Amino acid sequence: MGIIAVVFILALAIGIPIAFVLGVSSLYYFLFLGNIPLSMIGQKMYSGIDNYILLAIPFFILAGELMNRSKITDALISFSNILVGRIPGALAQVNIVASVFFAGITGSGVADTAALGSILIPAMEKEGYTAEYATAVTVASSVIGPIIPPSVVMVIYSMATGESVGALFAAGYLPGILVAFSLMVLSYYYAKKHNHPRRTNKIPMKEVIYTMKESIIGLMCPAILVIGIFSGYFTPTEAAVIACLYAIIAGLFLLKTMSLKEVFDSFLSAAVTSSVTLLVIALANLFGQVLAIERIPSLIANFMLNLTSNKIIFLLMVNVFLLFMGMIMDPGASVLILAPIFLPIALTYGIQPLHFAIVMLVNLNFGLITPPVGTCLYAAAPIAKLSIEKISKAVLPFIGVELIALMFLTYIPELTLIVPRLLGYIY
Repeated sequence: MGIIAVVFILALAIGIPIAFVLGVSSLYYFLFLGNIPLSMIGQKMYSGIDNYILLAIPFFILAGELMNRSKITDALISFSNILVGRIPGALAQVNIVASVFFAGITGSGVADTAALGSILIPAMEKEGYTAEYATAVTVASSVIGPIIPPSVVMVIYSMATGESVGALFAAGYLPGILVAFSLMVLSYYYAKKHNHPRRTNKIPMKEVIYTMKESIIGLMCPAILVIGIFSGYFTPTEAAVIACLYAIIAGLFLLKTMSLKEVFDSFLSAAVTSSVTLLVIALANLFGQVLAIERIPSLIANFMLNLTSNKIIFLLMVNVFLLFMGMIMDPGASVLILAPIFLPIALTYGIQPLHFAIVMLVNLNFGLITPPVGTCLYAAAPIAKLSIEKISKAVLPFIGVELIALMFLTYIPELTLIVPRLLGYIY
């Protein structure tokens, strides 16, 4: 495994995409180190994606594409402005709250950064915010996207561990809101310190009603998902399909902001994005087989158990390790490789599995905004016309408060478990 680790690190260092890093490392092992038939490569890759629950991924991605092209983003921003526009640092607060609403539609951090950033970063600069600060707020709040359902990475975790998608979705709401609240507190502090502007005039009631009407059409999409899944009327995969159908109806007939060409473009874009995600899953499953053959999970388990018997120390160690892994690997790939390793160890410490799942997922999602892999940083850079280095430096204080929120989630399990408990997923 030392040789495989060297191959893995070298491939990452020269900038090979993570899917191919996993593939190259696995292929090297099968060719030169393992006495295993090469036919297993195709079998393991296929079995990695031969799972009904994974059908939800392309449909959730498609629903996000359709809702984004329906211009629902504008209505959500206006609605957020009504809610928090009079708080100091108004546009920063609007940015964060809009991310919460947008998370319930796309479940993607990169989509959040691209859609909201293209509108709010220039608007914040026009109001007197620095480009670095405006971009940092946008990027930091995009982490909320994969935490609040629907979430592609939660579907991947379910596939990797067998945890209920519905339970994971239920457990994601309070953590997502807690992360948003931590960002709002920091934005309030900066607003007071730097005298950031806020809205002082009242919005006419006619405009409020119109904005709410436009926003409700968009917010009905996550509402349909929540009611349908939690009531048991349909599975998460069926919910994703229904969300796509609703998005098409909303864009073509209710809002009338989307053309048939844009529907086709949404299908094409979703197909490309889904293919990348599924390739990562297939090759991560192959790499996981290499780890299983070399008994890496049991070796790590024995190491952890011999190192400490204290649950608090174990959770701290896991958090530090996951933060590092999030910096160098895509969250989906990390979940597929690490969840089957760490979940059994967590169970030996008496940690509730759903609680551990959310701690892991929230932690790994921070990798979206940390270099060198941080995909949200790269999505924001061309919008703000800033270097990755400047954005990374500006986002550090926001990462700091998000880590504080992560510590609350880690050591206060009820913040994660109360909603699934109320909905009957756990007792």
